[in-house]
Amino acid sequence: MTAQKNLASSIEDPINNVFTSEQKIAALRDMLRIRRFEQQSFKLYQQEKIGGFLHLYVGQESVAVAAVGLMSGADEMITAYRDHGHALAVGMSMEECMAELFGKATGCSKGKGGSMHFFAPDKHYWGGHGIVAGQVPLGLGLAFALKYKKIPGCALCFLGDGAVNQGVFSESLNLASLWDLPLVFIIENNGYSMGTSLERSSSIEGSLAERAVGFKMEREKINGNNFYELRAKLHNVMERARHQCKPSLLEITTYRYYGHSIADANHKKYRSAEEIHEYQKNHDPIMLWEEQLLKEGVITPSTMESLDQAAKEEVAAAILFAEASPWPEPASIFSDIYSEVDVGSDAAKRGTYFFSDTRL
Repeated sequence: MTAQKNLASSIEDPINNVFTSEQKIAALRDMLRIRRFEQQSFKLYQQEKIGGFLHLYVGQESVAVAAVGLMSGADEMITAYRDHGHALAVGMSMEECMAELFGKATGCSKGKGGSMHFFAPDKHYWGGHGIVAGQVPLGLGLAFALKYKKIPGCALCFLGDGAVNQGVFSESLNLASLWDLPLVFIIENNGYSMGTSLERSSSIEGSLAERAVGFKMEREKINGNNFYELRAKLHNVMERARHQCKPSLLEITTYRYYGHSIADANHKKYRSAEEIHEYQKNHDPIMLWEEQLLKEGVITPSTMESLDQAAKEEVAAAILFAEASPWPEPASIFSDIYSEVDVGSDAAKRGTYFFSDTRL
């Protein structure tokens, strides 16, 4: 009953009152595209066409899609190593993403980053970072730059539940609060820090968001499978960041169907197969969104089938593109290290390097 009340109140939220049918279908399309991309990536890894690390976003698609759908042209996003979903949601092509998984020169990071380092600053997307919580102070820096340059946007910093136990997380919350930065920390709590359950890794029972209390920061826990609730709560804190320069901490409950990474062979031992099946059957974000749109008369079963088929075909084309793409030239290992060197600036000649971006 509580879930139904939350859904009803979320539907009536002002941001959802202006959510058009076309936008609702687009959100479903984006979630399906992410899922089919990830499922095919899993198969390709098993076929040894992809190597290295691979952290899949299956089961969490609603979070990235809802957040990106609310971004303005002045907002910035950064995330951890489970980054494929966010990359596709911001508009990166399947071709450049798949090619990166293959290690090809046509990849978004020229085949040098792999699964954990998708990157597209032109789309306000700053990666893709392989160190646990390593992206959190960088998200803080994005927010600082927005405020310093008086850009009316907010920074979205995604992290997993395991990252909250890293010291830099607390340090970043402290500075964000002290400096009143336009930053939204988004914990995608899928229940397990690698193979450790939340109950065993956090001394605060029930809510990771409560850690914000010590930093005088607004916080909230959100059901990640209720797309309307996601939009309503995300919109509120993003607007607060943009117009009041106040940070927030959100904990979004979600779930991953596969292991922490492909290397996690024990993911059905530290959690039961029944638990995974129950979530897939009753809490799957795509299934629930499809049911909601069917109920509203926004889509039909044939529409759903067409969207899914289009996603499958797009992935198939991306695989062909990746397979046909060239490997990076050996000499390219010396490029893309320092921007000053790449552009041949005076600073490079003096051996003085300073990281900067013309927009931020």
